Amino acid sequence: MDTPSPGIGLPGGPTALRMLLGAHLRKLREARKVSRKAAGWEIRSSESKISRMELGRVSFKERDVEDLLKLYGVGEPELTRMVGLAREANNPGWWHRFNDVLPGWFQSYLGLEASASLIRTYEIQFVPGLLQTRDYARAVVMLGHGYASREEIESRVNLRISRQEALSRRDRPPRLWAVLDEAALRRPLGGREVMRGQIEHLIRLCGKPNVQIQIIPFSAGGHAASGGAFTMLRFADVDLPDIVYLEQLTSALYVDKREDVDLYTVSMEQLCVQAEEPKRAPEILEEILKDM
Repeated sequence: MDTPSPGIGLPGGPTALRMLLGAHLRKLREARKVSRKAAGWEIRSSESKISRMELGRVSFKERDVEDLLKLYGVGEPELTRMVGLAREANNPGWWHRFNDVLPGWFQSYLGLEASASLIRTYEIQFVPGLLQTRDYARAVVMLGHGYASREEIESRVNLRISRQEALSRRDRPPRLWAVLDEAALRRPLGGREVMRGQIEHLIRLCGKPNVQIQIIPFSAGGHAASGGAFTMLRFADVDLPDIVYLEQLTSALYVDKREDVDLYTVSMEQLCVQAEEPKRAPEILEEILKDM
């Protein structure tokens, strides 16, 4: 086939793999000039089901994938390999063991975060989850789940800490670029000792080659992201679009329209200009530490 096949071995697991497979199915369909309606008819379903499959927003039934590939003229051994990838895309991610405390709207983000090659995040209230110490993470969890049992709280903390393993993995660890408002670093969550431990942890993280931290000081005044915190995810595969993640109290928004993502990109670039240079982060953090 002229259309290249998606690769395998994606570190993020099923979420990104579904998106890649969906994009590949769309390219195959368009190359054969098959309408979504006709493709839906082939798998005994609807045009909207094909649309959701091509966006990677639903699980893939192996039979559906096989029928679509045959319709698009894909033969062996490519057909068998693609059906195998569909089977792999249905496997649960590492976060499956935290399902008891994991809202459905956050599961998609975990898969995307784990698959990203570049994570850019701006925070005004908290230190980002990927940079939190265990004690600080517990203090944050307690803010929204103080009524929960000790076991549930620890499970939520363990989920947050487990996400951080991606930064140290040997195979293609992501690059994390975090822009923090000074307010997030001076808010005494968990008490003085917890905050001291968190600031010391950030100073150590400044030495990691794939972690970049910038701080927007109070002296900068107002800045570009007055709307609040957001995270931008970029992927190594060109078939995956950049995604902006906006977390709310009981849900989340995933922005992937090019014009909207471009606006957030401009906002992030402006934040980086307003923030102190990354090389100054350890110095600023030391100053904050002295004030505690």
